[in-house]
Amino acid sequence: MDETAIRAFFEKDQFAKQCGIQIDSVCEGKATCSFEVRDNHLNAAGFVQGGAIFTLADYAFAVAANATGKQTVSLENQITFMHATKAQKLIAYAYEVSAAKKVNFYQVDVTDGEGNKVARMSVTGYAV
Repeated sequence: MDETAIRAFFEKDQFAKQCGIQIDSVCEGKATCSFEVRDNHLNAAGFVQGGAIFTLADYAFAVAANATGKQTVSLENQITFMHATKAQKLIAYAYEVSAAKKVNFYQVDVTDGEGNKVARMSVTGYAV
């Protein structure tokens, strides 16, 4: 799927829009997505909330996997949070590790605008 088509497809993702997530780059099996941290992304301690980080990582996976031209959903996600952050921007880089006919595996690395590793997500996807 070309970049214009994948961007048009994900333009319909209302949840990602409300979270402020944008697609920075995309090609087959790879994507970089980010968001500027807003008050609604913060937990009670003032750090970026884990659910916001998970959402960004899951969205980056979806963009990368669907850019292969196969409509893909996640079957299983495992995320490890490595660094609490109060940074103003988060960036997720998703890339394909392995793919078969229906099942694929992706890794997503999330960093903050200061270059700190915030989280790593492993995703098992299924091409429907």
